[in-house]
Amino acid sequence: MNVKPYHTQRSKKEEVRTMFDHIAPHYDFLNHVLSFNIDRLWRRHVVNEVLRGCPRRVLDVATGTGDLAFELVRRMPGAEVTGVDLSAGMLDAARRKAAARGLKERVAFVQGDAERLDFGDAAFDAATVAFGVRNFGDLDVGLRELARTIKPGGRVVILEFSRPRNRWFRALYEWYAFRVLPFVGGAVSHDRQAYAYLPASVGEFPAPAEFVRRLERAGFVGCRARSQSFGIAQIYVGQRSE
Repeated sequence: MNVKPYHTQRSKKEEVRTMFDHIAPHYDFLNHVLSFNIDRLWRRHVVNEVLRGCPRRVLDVATGTGDLAFELVRRMPGAEVTGVDLSAGMLDAARRKAAARGLKERVAFVQGDAERLDFGDAAFDAATVAFGVRNFGDLDVGLRELARTIKPGGRVVILEFSRPRNRWFRALYEWYAFRVLPFVGGAVSHDRQAYAYLPASVGEFPAPAEFVRRLERAGFVGCRARSQSFGIAQIYVGQRSE
């Protein structure tokens, strides 16, 4: 996946970090408005999947401003949640939200690279990623790191955008994603390239069946994809092999 936000000589990882640092102040507002708040429903479905494994320690990779991490601690009162993100700007927003919600003792936010996670082997019972895997510099390396940090038998649950299969609905979705989203997102954030990159990165991301195969190659078993909202997004679930 070679699409990048700014098309400079820098690596995709460096450009993605710069992009999220830049749009962090407007990210939550635009994320909820441009998705018509349906992203909140998808996150609840992710947590439902995580709950099946009754984890005590959960790693949320590409945590961003912490929305999924906060939903995890809300629904799992006894669990420890650690959110990791490459962008200092996004993490600053997450920490402010944690303080405002009185959750500073329940969730930790640390800066880190999804492809070189600073945690020991089998350190967590489960791992999640919401709308982040398509931003990995090397997708397969990032998936192997997720597998490394999860205990054998633990779950990974990934929420990511996809292209709807129905051609009429896909045409409508892509008109919105490639026309409306960059215009509105660019006007509010003053970074049209960022909101042009986001739908472009969805178009380049592997189809659900291929992504399931890549999860399996990374060390997960029982992998499956669950379509959300007519295929706009997918929830992928896998179990760390024993």
